[in-house]
Amino acid sequence: MNIRLIYAFGAWALAVGARGHDVYQLPEIEVQGRGAPLVGEAISASQGIVGQIDLETRPMLRIGEVLETIPGMIATQHSGSGKANQYFLRGFNLDHGTDFATWVDGMPVNMVSHGHGQGYSDLNFLIPELIDTMTYLKGSYYAGVGDFASSGSASIKTLDTLNKGMLKTTVGEYDSFRVLVADSIDLAEGTLLYGIERETNDGPWDLPEGLDKNNALFKYTRGDSKNYSSITLMGYSADWNSTDQIPERAVRSGLISDLGYIDDSVGGQSSRYSISADWRRDHGGSATQASAYAVYYDMNLWSNFTYLLDDPINGDQFEQADKRLIYGLAVSRTFDELPLFQRDAKQTIGVQVRYDDIANVGLYHTNDRQRLSTTREDAVEELALGLFYEAEMVWSGAFRTTFGIRGDYYDFSVDSDTAVNSGSADDFLLSPKFNAIYTLNESTDLYLSAGYGFHSNDARGTTIAIDPSDGTPIEPVDPLARSTGAELGIRYEWNSKLNTSIALWSLDLDSELLYVGDAGTTEASRPSERTGIEIANYYQFNDWISVDFDMALTDASFSDSDPTGFEIPGAIDRVVSAGVNFNGERGWFGSLRYRHFGERPLIEDNSVQSDAFNAFNLRLGYRSEHWQMNVDLLNAFDSDDHDITYFYESRLAGEPAEGVADRHYHRIPPRTLKASFTLRF
Repeated sequence: MNIRLIYAFGAWALAVGARGHDVYQLPEIEVQGRGAPLVGEAISASQGIVGQIDLETRPMLRIGEVLETIPGMIATQHSGSGKANQYFLRGFNLDHGTDFATWVDGMPVNMVSHGHGQGYSDLNFLIPELIDTMTYLKGSYYAGVGDFASSGSASIKTLDTLNKGMLKTTVGEYDSFRVLVADSIDLAEGTLLYGIERETNDGPWDLPEGLDKNNALFKYTRGDSKNYSSITLMGYSADWNSTDQIPERAVRSGLISDLGYIDDSVGGQSSRYSISADWRRDHGGSATQASAYAVYYDMNLWSNFTYLLDDPINGDQFEQADKRLIYGLAVSRTFDELPLFQRDAKQTIGVQVRYDDIANVGLYHTNDRQRLSTTREDAVEELALGLFYEAEMVWSGAFRTTFGIRGDYYDFSVDSDTAVNSGSADDFLLSPKFNAIYTLNESTDLYLSAGYGFHSNDARGTTIAIDPSDGTPIEPVDPLARSTGAELGIRYEWNSKLNTSIALWSLDLDSELLYVGDAGTTEASRPSERTGIEIANYYQFNDWISVDFDMALTDASFSDSDPTGFEIPGAIDRVVSAGVNFNGERGWFGSLRYRHFGERPLIEDNSVQSDAFNAFNLRLGYRSEHWQMNVDLLNAFDSDDHDITYFYESRLAGEPAEGVADRHYHRIPPRTLKASFTLRF
């Protein structure tokens, strides 16, 4: 959809709405749960807040599904559960996070110049019971958000305190076991929260997953919402075996089951340790916020997607390695009602700094996890500096605007094992943002939003000169890839129980530039355009029963002319999610959740597609003052639909040297029963 049309239609809607209606000044509200009304609070139709109250009744197969509380978001998996999820939103196959930014307690989760893929976003270090809120923003209309946020972003905050401590044990099929102990105690005029988690799981796969996962969180806080300080320590480690996507022909022929594998030595290991601090002060008329963090991260991931296509003797297994330190600082100052253009305006100015010191990011040819040769091995230093300014102008009791401007500077330095691929690069982008909000009446807000966004590209692609595998010349890519988005929306509160939001959006990318971790090169794809509509509904029957229904429809295509076709492989055209939730302070609670996503083109001419996906998850539980128990039935109707599907060439034993083009898929795990018991103390 043409962005000018959205502007024109939005301007008309705002102008019409401004005539003949009473003006309402809505009070500031505190939200808890994504269904809570945001009329008068949000600056776009596509933002919201998810609270622990929304998560605690939700049955989840994996931690990445906390993002599925965002309307239109899908989190899947094509490998072992220790690996980052595969995400889909607004017609994007986001891979592992390339165009969706995520933070936890002010720390960025997305990894730049990562061994497996640009923007790699692994949430396995999160403990779901210790999430306080998750604020999500869809679109590129927010000055405080920079890299990877073309389709949206999520900021997750962990709890500061627990009303009661908990000891939670979960057991389930396939040797699944999890234990969590968490509590908070008063300490030196503050509060110390701690949580320790251990999880093991073999999964339903013919190759036992052997997951061994450990998490820990320690958080010390002082103060209140206005004057606040905290320091947080987090630690995570995991080892696992993987059942990657498998060729469809191998299942049809009976060579393997749909839970089977081709290579029995793929899998991974990863760890993440961090320290972060947050500080806020209210000065009366202004407020300052500062945060800082340091993260140690490493990963070794072994995969084999083509089997015997490139090396019929040793096989095509490869290892992707990543080891780094990340340092960051963010400071912002907000001024309430500081005059601007003779009107009161809430203004914010901020600076964000991130530095990645990547000691090794490598790609190796392996067999049975033993290195045979090095495809490429690099040390990378990457500096990101962001400055932003945002001003919210109140033009009347019903009409306000938010204008923002953001500048981002990136500096890359690459020291490669292939000398000609070493070098440095830098880039700068200026990104204006705009939102207009009109309160039509006490129950309706209209929104018009537009802005520029971007994602950074892998540093190795900005300095590359030759293909590390065969020595052929390669053109370097631009360090930063621009996106342009616009949106028209409405939020309507039908009554005190039912609210609806609708967003009509458009997003254009100059080029979907991605680092291809499997090959060790960066490839520039074609320019693209996406348009869509998202509808979210939330109905609160009474204090303990609610229903939600979300639907997202997207049209995604390449915008240039090419004989190969116009479809974007992996772009989902529809997502539907719905749930019935009941949650009392004591007594019975539970949720029945449904999710659906449609067929996807797997190649540009749309001659090969994936199948649609449907699944139900059920949770039923009972709680008292001192204990709680619940049962989860995941994939309740035992669907065998596919979490992910790709189309490419691979070679099995006995097949032609050129391989066979085939669909490769990873199915949803079969119906799985888990039971949890929680003791409160």
